[in-house]
Amino acid sequence: MAIVNRTPDSFFDRGATFATDAAYAAIDQAVADGADLVDIGGVKAGYGEPVSEDEELRRTVDFVAGIRERHPSLVISVDTYRSGVARRVVEAGADLLNDTWSGSDPDLVYAAAEFGAGLVCSHVGGLSPRTDPHRMAYDDVVADVISTTTRLADRAVAAGVRRDGILIDPTHDFGKNTLQSLELTRRLDELAATGWPVLVAVSNKDFIGETLELPPGQRGNGTLAALSISAWLGARVFRVHDVPAARQALDLIAVLRGTAQPAGTRRSLA
Repeated sequence: MAIVNRTPDSFFDRGATFATDAAYAAIDQAVADGADLVDIGGVKAGYGEPVSEDEELRRTVDFVAGIRERHPSLVISVDTYRSGVARRVVEAGADLLNDTWSGSDPDLVYAAAEFGAGLVCSHVGGLSPRTDPHRMAYDDVVADVISTTTRLADRAVAAGVRRDGILIDPTHDFGKNTLQSLELTRRLDELAATGWPVLVAVSNKDFIGETLELPPGQRGNGTLAALSISAWLGARVFRVHDVPAARQALDLIAVLRGTAQPAGTRRSLA
């Protein structure tokens, strides 16, 4: 899942794909680099300038329609917590609603159900949208994540969302400190054991930066390590900034797990 942010203040790209032409170029490149789906965001996840619903719609709806025209078979995800935005983007051609803020708008699930879109069910520890964690405490962070995400998944099915379109996301760093995000990563197999497909969004996250004492632009190697561990433990979808590097790492993990074959096996056999 390639990340393309239509925001001027993204923590990672600092607005590199805010302009429409740059955003379309990023989509085209991501597809060429091996992305299976793209995730479009119109609002920065953390603190920043307020973004009205009208402005979020302006940044996303026409862009989604344009992607659908350029790439008819590409899976399009939109990262939004607003049901009003959700309805408009699925009407425009989005296939998946990435509700990063854990059902803060309870009506968002009905937009997915009405239009047949998929839904990402996430965990943020009860935080409101665009707020950072502070002294978050859990008896068992993994158990809390499993309880919350599976409850949201079950609610989505009851609301009419198709079961095969639902993903659960532990949502690293959202409502969690670094130690809690690390614990989620090493125990990701417990989330996979729920039977729901697991999405991980670890790319360049602060838990990697704090672990290695590195700023966002230097967390690529740490990201690949976290992605590889997540894939080995059963994650199915990987939200990333660097598609070519992630594609190579994940392709190798798939072969090591026995779910794919090597591209070539000529060494010592010819």
